[in-house]
Amino acid sequence: MCKEKLNTYLKKKQANGKKLFIPYIVAGEDGFDALKERILFLQECGVSAIELGIPFSDPVADGPTIQQAGLRALKRGISLGKVLDFLGEFSEREVPIILMTYLNPVYAYGIDRFAEKCAEVGVSGVIIPDVPMEEEALIADSLKTNCIAFIRLVALTSTEDRMIELAKRSEGFLYAVSVTGTTGARAAHQENVYSYLDKLKQHSQVPVLAGFGVSNAEQARSLAAHCDGVIVGSSIVNLLHQGKEDDIKQLIQDSL
Repeated sequence: MCKEKLNTYLKKKQANGKKLFIPYIVAGEDGFDALKERILFLQECGVSAIELGIPFSDPVADGPTIQQAGLRALKRGISLGKVLDFLGEFSEREVPIILMTYLNPVYAYGIDRFAEKCAEVGVSGVIIPDVPMEEEALIADSLKTNCIAFIRLVALTSTEDRMIELAKRSEGFLYAVSVTGTTGARAAHQENVYSYLDKLKQHSQVPVLAGFGVSNAEQARSLAAHCDGVIVGSSIVNLLHQGKEDDIKQLIQDSL
């Protein structure tokens, strides 16, 4: 799925007036058989895409829930290469897959090789939170050559000029980080988050999705009222690990 197709796909999902919902899950925390079942389950729930996190030993953006899931995956020997191989053998999936990884595993795998493999196995987009805009040429060209959407993150603390530039560059969708700090459940969001999302919407040519700290359907709806949808991570990771699929279905249904 090319980056233009990812943009088109997400916009088609918006055509019925519903907001976009992208769950984040950790690749292989309970093994690849469980991962396959989870992707198919989330696909059946009507999610817009799935953000698939690659486990990493030093995850600077991840809160405790996702860190623990990543450690479970690492103990199983899950790696970037194994996840890409798994995706290449998983023909039943239809929902777009977006990889969230840090730069170190990509660098170790080989940047050009990574981009080529993503294209080969049907990855739609890539998020790399520890690559700042000033350094993104390191990987952006390889992703562009292989038609993989490079999804940028923008922070609440970004200057307006930086917000505008990131919005202009982003492909697939613009990831609006809705808290200051790492991922994880929050009781509430800062008051300025809504004006921040409104501003991003004014400048972005691709959908704007709010992520980090989205804990429940009420928060999801409140944030999505000011953008195109939400990304939910820690709550989904917790519920999947606990086997609470009905709660996940309800969360997705109530958020849209």
